[in-house]
Amino acid sequence: MKRIKKGDEVIVIAGRSENKGKRGKVVAVKDDTVIIEGINQVSKHVRPNPQLGIEGGIVKKEAGIHISNVMLFNAETGKRDRVGFKIEDGVKFRYYKSTGKRID
Repeated sequence: MKRIKKGDEVIVIAGRSENKGKRGKVVAVKDDTVIIEGINQVSKHVRPNPQLGIEGGIVKKEAGIHISNVMLFNAETGKRDRVGFKIEDGVKFRYYKSTGKRID
């Protein structure tokens, strides 16, 4: 079980200065990388391919950020928060370390 899942709201704590402190929703989690909606935008140069109907040009897309550079946002406190794991009745779940409240 990962500390950050798809759909979680996170805050960027390290990396590019333009991304630090920004908040966004996780679109995808792959290995140790997360893609956050609207954050870490990069320009990709795309070659046209008429067979596939792809126009050429410069396309903006979100790049991944390492999972260690983001923290879960706790809406209750309005701050970032650490995540812990507990097992109760044979069910493993995540919880906020500061409040002890269950996440899922």
